[in-house]
Amino acid sequence: MLIEDKLQAMEARYQELNLWLSQPDAMNDQAKWRDALREQADLEEKMTLYGPYKQGKAELAELHEALQSGDPELAELAREEIPALEEQQEKRLEALRLMLVPKDPNDHKNVIMEIRAGTGGEEAALFAMDLLKMYTYYAQSKGWTFEITDINETELGGCKDCTILISGKDVFSHLKYESGAHRVQRVPETESGGRIHTSAATVAVLPETEEVEIEINPSDLRVDTYRSSGAGGQHVNKTESAIRITHLPTGLVVECQDERSQIKNREKAMRVLRSRLYDMMQSQRDAEYAQQRKGLVGSGDRSERIRTYNFPQGRVTDHRIGLTLYKLDLFLQGQMDEMIDQLMLAERTERLQREGMG
Repeated sequence: MLIEDKLQAMEARYQELNLWLSQPDAMNDQAKWRDALREQADLEEKMTLYGPYKQGKAELAELHEALQSGDPELAELAREEIPALEEQQEKRLEALRLMLVPKDPNDHKNVIMEIRAGTGGEEAALFAMDLLKMYTYYAQSKGWTFEITDINETELGGCKDCTILISGKDVFSHLKYESGAHRVQRVPETESGGRIHTSAATVAVLPETEEVEIEINPSDLRVDTYRSSGAGGQHVNKTESAIRITHLPTGLVVECQDERSQIKNREKAMRVLRSRLYDMMQSQRDAEYAQQRKGLVGSGDRSERIRTYNFPQGRVTDHRIGLTLYKLDLFLQGQMDEMIDQLMLAERTERLQREGMG
């Protein structure tokens, strides 16, 4: 049985990792040690489920032996216990199937998020600001760090575009489904006739990359400094601390102005640039894989409508999985787990089928 073979192989690998990590010289190679710790933690989660499943399998075997024992009383007891245990084992096996789905290698990474107002003028900018606040609340609920590195606000309090760094445990695994076009249907504050308008904002979610993953030639960069235009008192108007980095081969431009220090702004801008370049490379390399995922969680293309926020009806609908929640106010306050959990489940189910374990 394919799933049994996989589980036994994982159990052997888990024991091998435990043995290696217990060696005194294991930490000599820091990179290998970190990778081993991460793999061990991932396998430990699976072993936590596999242990009860193995125990249940042994118990079922004993009960079936009791059926054939010739002892009527023992056989009757076995007949009573088998259905409940078989049902429990099926649930355990289903949970293990989901756990065995190969993970996205970027799932553990931090995130670079970009939000841009789309069609709809000022109303679209106000909606983009609503999305920014929604993700801020969600990040806070998860205990993640949320940093706005660059934002272009409107006079009415909207957001034309912004870039955010979100750091914490498994950030990308939760937020990767947010890439795409978000549509809002509501009566704008500026609308005197009470008509419902439709506007949109786009979200791009990129996994943050490390320097070892992508090398950037310094000669390929043009770095410009300028005076920050955001909040920050008199300092921002007198010092050219804001940074604009242009990657000449691709034309990618990154700006950062949230820090008083030019060095810190440059550091954050480089983090964003590395992630954008990595995303560009991954998109080209994984075009076939992206096509496979498109039917379920979308291609991540910013032009693809993924979700509608309907204010008159108080609902939010995700078009990829056909899920509608009538709790828009709570959703915009960052209570997004129900939707994201369903998106995760849908992706795992699809991957199970691709792996032949569905």
